[in-house]
Amino acid sequence: MAGKLYTLLSQAVAQHADPAIYYLIDQKGKAMPVFNTLADRSEEMTEWRRTLHAHPELGFEEQWTADFIAEKLESFGVEVHRGLATTGIVGVIRGQGDSNRMIGLRCDIDALPMTEENSFDHVSTQPGRMHACGHDGHTTMLLGAARYLAETRNFDGTAVLIFQPAEEGGGGGEVMIRDGLFDTFPMQTVWGMHNWPGLDVGKVVVQRGPSMAAADMFTITLTGKSGHAAMPHLTIDSIVAGSALVQSCQSIVSRRIDPLDPAVVSITQFHAGSAHNVIPDQTVIIGTARYVRRETGAFIERQLGHMAERIAAAHDCSAEMNWEPGYPPTINHVDEAERAAEAARAVIGPDSVVYDAPPSMASEDFSYMLEQRPGAYIWLGAGEGGEGSMLHNTRYDFNDELLPMGSSYWVQLVESEMPR
Repeated sequence: MAGKLYTLLSQAVAQHADPAIYYLIDQKGKAMPVFNTLADRSEEMTEWRRTLHAHPELGFEEQWTADFIAEKLESFGVEVHRGLATTGIVGVIRGQGDSNRMIGLRCDIDALPMTEENSFDHVSTQPGRMHACGHDGHTTMLLGAARYLAETRNFDGTAVLIFQPAEEGGGGGEVMIRDGLFDTFPMQTVWGMHNWPGLDVGKVVVQRGPSMAAADMFTITLTGKSGHAAMPHLTIDSIVAGSALVQSCQSIVSRRIDPLDPAVVSITQFHAGSAHNVIPDQTVIIGTARYVRRETGAFIERQLGHMAERIAAAHDCSAEMNWEPGYPPTINHVDEAERAAEAARAVIGPDSVVYDAPPSMASEDFSYMLEQRPGAYIWLGAGEGGEGSMLHNTRYDFNDELLPMGSSYWVQLVESEMPR
């Protein structure tokens, strides 16, 4: 195994009696091996992460974040490329030897349009902006790995570090590809990682297949005839038609799709009317469909359109549906998932990997990269935590205990995928 690994000595364990605050002990007090240098730099990486947390930026606006990343990479001696997807950063580290092997390690760098409700010192300094999904931690883990890899270069090939903007709805991964990511940097494989609250620290989920769902959006407009609320018989009530459609569309998943085929249809907005005594002529229904099989997504689209048309007609209304494809499903390649699991076991522990957990119905634009290249996306356990520990919560904060673990995983993956 490339790189020196270690397990905590009893003196270190005694010094840090509370397992929750020591970066290399899991929640049961068991020491986990990580690369020595990365363990020693955990406090410094924590400072980076908290600095990033205090300066959140939205998709394609991550100028301060990009400058921070580029400055760190350049100080490590990493070749830096800027401009893909506006604020994207690509770092290139060439190992020892003359191999043409090249792999990509990707993290996301953007924040969410949320108002943070924490009170610690590194709370967001940007009103209405918050790192509520852990992208500050993902960025830090890849920076930590970049520094180590640039110092040691204990691999034969080229590591491409992808700091991707606009994951939170902006499709930055797709934009980077469109801007020439894989043309400029011809990677054979590409790899991703996300922290996962609710999964024990020291555990890693690796799916050999679907990991995250697709997320399509739809808007249905029902048109009737407006009139006085006291005389409904002289109107064509689009609200009644819309209410019937909302109820009926729930049967698509529960009665028309195999229960073992994950899918979700959610109505998230219902807009109609502007006065208490007027029956409006239009009702607009907005929602999302999530699925892990493209065939299932196509079926949901057809079925929802059919329901909208028929239910509208039953109420003498007309219906128009607009379907907007979102991120495709994130599907791991089987061979690469196995190798990701091996790398995780090497640095986090032999019992660390949980195989084939059910896919999350959240979505992730790393899916675009996995459509272009083989690879795998893992979930790194962030612990049960307490109130506000879940993703996209106004009190969320990344678990800094993960920083040396995630960086060690990246290093191990590079060294095992491109051995000298």
